[in-house]
Amino acid sequence: MLTPQLLIHFIIAVIQFLTGLFANGFIVVVNIVDLIKQRQMAPLDLLISCLATSRICLQVLIFLTHLVLSSFMEESVIVDNYTIFLFVNIWGLCLATSLGVFYCTKITTIPHPLFFWLKMRISKLVPLMILQSLLYASVSTGIHNKYTRSVIQKVFINCFSKNATQTKGIDIMSLSVFLVHLTVPIVIFLIAVLFLIFSLGRHTQHMRTIAVGTTETSRGIHFRAMLSIMSFLIFYFTHYLMALLFFFQILQFGSLLFVFCSLVAGTYPCIHSVILILGNPKLKQNAKIFLLCGQ
Repeated sequence: MLTPQLLIHFIIAVIQFLTGLFANGFIVVVNIVDLIKQRQMAPLDLLISCLATSRICLQVLIFLTHLVLSSFMEESVIVDNYTIFLFVNIWGLCLATSLGVFYCTKITTIPHPLFFWLKMRISKLVPLMILQSLLYASVSTGIHNKYTRSVIQKVFINCFSKNATQTKGIDIMSLSVFLVHLTVPIVIFLIAVLFLIFSLGRHTQHMRTIAVGTTETSRGIHFRAMLSIMSFLIFYFTHYLMALLFFFQILQFGSLLFVFCSLVAGTYPCIHSVILILGNPKLKQNAKIFLLCGQ
């Protein structure tokens, strides 16, 4: 029987899961329909669709964790599928990094020939970026399975098993390898976002010298862009921190902090996808049409 605390947790988890499933599914469906109509897909739409697909998978895995926490499923479901969890998590982070790099390259203006070359060709490089994300996640997961399988599996058992005891003497080198694989995407993402924030800030300063009407319009656009980027950074970094807390066994299974962190981890693939829809003109317009048809 569910306690009031677990019931509230389960209701929030269901709302979070359905919101994420709908938002990410909506992104994929809209872009697939557009692909069928036009027989081609824009590079940004392709990248966002792949990211939404990875987030659907991640949202399902996170919801399974909530089912285990609510005692609707055995913890072995998570422990036995830890390899899939690792792959989906790293794949999603790499795709999010690729999206951050895409935005940075398209928006940022840096007077350097190499950056100008990248700006002109970034759209053509999107399929390669997606392939690289897939390969990086596959290679990282393969390395873990070959060299750190027993260590990482113990981590999952300690995190998601109610009866497991804390494992002593875990190989620091093995966890360091995992940490490196998880950290490389976020370092690249942070560099891209910092360049982007610096460029937007510099452009905003420049626009202050133009006519008042133009300045107000420009400030509104750049403020929304900055807000979108900062929300992306906050959600991305928060999800990364939650992954570290889980894999380094800092949280005790079933504790209030564990439940809270599991909900926070599920916020990233859920809420940020909604922000992507609101920030993309095509997706936003289709969302309005869908909501009007539903009334």
